[in-house]
Amino acid sequence: MLKKLIITTLSQFENENFSGNFPLDYCLPVYHNVSNEHLPHLKHIINYKNEKEFEADLDCLSKHFQWVTFDEFKDYVKGNFKPKKKIALLTFDDGYREFYDVVIPILKRKGIYAMNFINPAFTDNKDLMFRCKVSLLKDKFQQIHYEDKFLLKLKYQDTKTINDLAMQFEVDFEDYLKEKRPYLSSDELYQIRNKGFGISSHGWNHPLYHDLPLSEQLENTFQGYSYMKENGFHYESFAFPFTDFGVEKVFFDTLFKNEDFFCTFGSAGVKTDSVAHNFQRIPMETGENARMILKKEISYFRFKKHLNKNHIQRK
Repeated sequence: MLKKLIITTLSQFENENFSGNFPLDYCLPVYHNVSNEHLPHLKHIINYKNEKEFEADLDCLSKHFQWVTFDEFKDYVKGNFKPKKKIALLTFDDGYREFYDVVIPILKRKGIYAMNFINPAFTDNKDLMFRCKVSLLKDKFQQIHYEDKFLLKLKYQDTKTINDLAMQFEVDFEDYLKEKRPYLSSDELYQIRNKGFGISSHGWNHPLYHDLPLSEQLENTFQGYSYMKENGFHYESFAFPFTDFGVEKVFFDTLFKNEDFFCTFGSAGVKTDSVAHNFQRIPMETGENARMILKKEISYFRFKKHLNKNHIQRK
């Protein structure tokens, strides 16, 4: 792909003065999971890092940025927090159990805060996100050497098809949820909060927003918001599942009429947004380390600057 070739070529000329060269005053890395184990529900959809790789990323980022909490990030946006250097807010999505078992011990040892944006529909392992179901099916299809190319094209709206395939090929999602417990429990969420880390909303059940009509986008968002508020978590923020690509200005205008909301998060990399309090995060599970990801993000930003492509303009 031409885009990848351009980014890779330009990044080779980028030095590693990330704190000086990073084009924004804030860096927002986003992960989903960290594990040394084979996780069939994620293996085919997320290139998650192991503990050693994750720690190396943190060490790299720590050299160049000042880690902040979500409250400090909000104060920074309001102009009430003056950092010593460019800031970084570490975020996770989807509320997987390893955040409690694996990630938090690492973060506590390093003195780094993180925030996890969760889907309440999956808390306590009540259900499995549709893409995780697809990953489990793909794992099974590969074992029996069955054609699986169509699986990754299945969408949120294809949930019935996904469930029918699971029955046909004897993939029991309920058994998997009980046995593997891929998601955090309510008790673990409270413990995470009490340990000083953040829990916030990723919508109710992880649809791709631009595939939904506005009414369903808002319904999914406010369901997640209500859960956060009722359970004493961060209800003033929301991170889009998958991406905020294609989400129109009217969504944000309607959402921010509720004065409880302070900000939202996308995952389009280093970009600014016409919605002032919608902040774009950097996906960190690309198969590369933080050093290379930062080099590519910075060099691509420089390139797009000449094309006026670094700013998302909502219609």
